[in-house]
Amino acid sequence: MTAPARTTVPAARGPMAEAWDIFRRSPSAMLGLLLLGLVILMTFAGPFLYQVDPFEIVWAPLTPPGEEATIPLGTDNLGRDILAGLIEGGSATLAVGFAAAAITMLIGVVIGAYAGFYGGIVDDMLMRVTEFFQVLPPLLFAMVVVTLFQPTLVNVALAIGIVSWPQTARLTRSEFRRIRTLEYVSAMRAIGAGDGNIIWRVILPNALPPLIVSATLTIGMAILFEAGLSFLGLSDPNVMSWGLMIGSGREYLLDAWWVVTLPGAMIFLTVLGVSLVGDGLNDAFNPRMRER
Repeated sequence: MTAPARTTVPAARGPMAEAWDIFRRSPSAMLGLLLLGLVILMTFAGPFLYQVDPFEIVWAPLTPPGEEATIPLGTDNLGRDILAGLIEGGSATLAVGFAAAAITMLIGVVIGAYAGFYGGIVDDMLMRVTEFFQVLPPLLFAMVVVTLFQPTLVNVALAIGIVSWPQTARLTRSEFRRIRTLEYVSAMRAIGAGDGNIIWRVILPNALPPLIVSATLTIGMAILFEAGLSFLGLSDPNVMSWGLMIGSGREYLLDAWWVVTLPGAMIFLTVLGVSLVGDGLNDAFNPRMRER
């Protein structure tokens, strides 16, 4: 008798592996990841490959791109190297963007988690605070915060984070209100788990997918906020950033397009990359996409 053929059962794949499969099958998501990767690579590797001080006057002011081999992207109104400014400014812009997004997520997740988990009077009080910050004009409020304190990158990141958290809090609250009624949460209560354990170790990990998507979009918004504050002169003038480059060269836009256009293009590509990655993550973590 011949032995029966063995049937191999495919190993079960985790949700993260399935999410990655959906993400990498999206051309727009991979394009966003490529753009964001190139910007980060330029920011961190650029200073080692192109060692020019962005504040040093290297040539005649407003030299067009390609006119001088040593300054491929030209100079600004003070004679500073545009390429050096783009490389150095990227680190400051990205640092503020990521730090502000982290502050936004921290405040929003904490407030939204407690509001959604406890409900009742705790929910009412925390949502009233959220509504108060939500009705304030974000850019104007950030300008006031930066003006009251010294305009350093740390204060700029704090100002952006303080004005940007209400939407994250509402999203976290809705996820916690949905998850807290599920059976496995009730089971954790039945075995005597404390509130803190349930909030941070049980509910939060299951609420992470939409929060991760929100975090990526918050990074793009924070980068735009930083550029706007720098454009208005409300950032550290001793630290090069893309917004500072645009603000210092805005008066020469008609005569020297590259002074404003090149840093503006870097902001556009970075925010575009972050947005495309966020859309890809949204599709990857959406259960409906896994059924296709």
